[in-house]
Amino acid sequence: MSAPAKRVIIEPVTRVEGHGKVSIYMDEQNRVQQARLHIVEFRGFERFIQGRPYWEVPVLVQRLCGICPVSHHLCAAKAMDQIVGVDKLTPAAEKIRRLAHYGQTFQSHALHFFHLCSPDLLFGFDADPAIRNVIGVIREYPDLAKQGVLMRKYGQEVIKATVGKKIHGTGAIPGGVNKPLSVAERDVLLPDLEQMLEWAVATVKIAKDYTAEHLETLKDFATSPTNHVSIVRQDGAMDLYDGNLRAVSPEGERIFDGVKPMEYTDYFQEEVRDWSYMKFPFIKSLGREEGWYRVGPLSRVNVCDFIDTPAAEKERQEFMALTNGKPNNITMAYHWTRMIELLHAIEKIRELLHDPDLQSDDLVLQGERREEAVAIIEAPRGSLFHHYQVNEQDEVVMANLIVSTTHNNTAMNTAVQRVAEDHLDGQPELTEGMLNHVEVAIRAYDPCLSCATHALGQMPLVVSLFDHQGNLIARKSKA
Repeated sequence: MSAPAKRVIIEPVTRVEGHGKVSIYMDEQNRVQQARLHIVEFRGFERFIQGRPYWEVPVLVQRLCGICPVSHHLCAAKAMDQIVGVDKLTPAAEKIRRLAHYGQTFQSHALHFFHLCSPDLLFGFDADPAIRNVIGVIREYPDLAKQGVLMRKYGQEVIKATVGKKIHGTGAIPGGVNKPLSVAERDVLLPDLEQMLEWAVATVKIAKDYTAEHLETLKDFATSPTNHVSIVRQDGAMDLYDGNLRAVSPEGERIFDGVKPMEYTDYFQEEVRDWSYMKFPFIKSLGREEGWYRVGPLSRVNVCDFIDTPAAEKERQEFMALTNGKPNNITMAYHWTRMIELLHAIEKIRELLHDPDLQSDDLVLQGERREEAVAIIEAPRGSLFHHYQVNEQDEVVMANLIVSTTHNNTAMNTAVQRVAEDHLDGQPELTEGMLNHVEVAIRAYDPCLSCATHALGQMPLVVSLFDHQGNLIARKSKA
């Protein structure tokens, strides 16, 4: 890249979990030369847990995140199951964990759709930022905003009932869980169940109708043909809690299938680049140039053969009909598929809450001790890998975590580059609305940039414009 004449910085990216920035380099004719998403926080959890006893890991590692701690809690617990020699939990333990996971998926998807991305969909990408936010949604669409709050609250109550707390619970332990779901806890959740299901169906329609109405614009927005990866059940069904890895090409051809978690290093490689703290994974057989891929709701719906709950499967079929059964690569379709999963999660919650196994006291197993384990779970944002080695003193000596947003790293950078070229290239003046297009593309992935919580109101957007000598020309701030 030749020396840029201008550098535009978006820092931090707003309405996402975590802290990141975008840098866009432009020449003297305002042509985009390069656009990158930088992850500027360093968390270091892979080192923090070394030396800790393995049974602490499910509780420790979930401190990565206050938005999706259940995903880390359960994935680490699945790995520690293997360490204590348990390959299959008791029916009660697995169902309680699954219930927690579906509660997590339900609340996380509701949070993202109603609080983070809906301002863009409801008001438009170029709308006044003074109203294009969650407060604006509350003022203009109070019933929708209330619905989003109550849906997230319900998911959080499911989490509390299964793992003990809404955030950073302790329910999953190596080999099982530490408590059943009591009849009283179950009965608290039953009265609102049908309302949640009704709202979930309506929310899918909002996302579906938006995509259909804006299809001509969205099909090229931040979109590139990509490979897709997720775990699936043995029969090909979507399974958010357990399964083996499947990867498909942009046209739907199988790249690999039935890959067990312990085999992931044979199929994936992580690349390090000096301008980001986040790694860049790719599929080994395709190489770093062609092997990048996407994970998350869009990929899960593209990869699976079917969804085993009726309402969500009906919506999946309608979604796949848009591309005649082949993978849909439209980036903004993440929102539609995210809501299909929201519906699937509440259907699963309804199914599990009526299962008598949840009241069983048969909760924990133990087998022959092992020293290495890999677990994969489908977190709300995509595939989550946890890999651990434990020594004879029960201490963790190695940990490798590939979180969902890391899998999507190249895809997000590609989206940022595409949007910058399509909407900023050659423009004599950069408006806030133009720059928001870049953020919209990032938000579609629902990234958790550091797997950490940031407080609402403490993430201002600052855009700085420099000349070719590095002198500040202009700066705009949005608090």
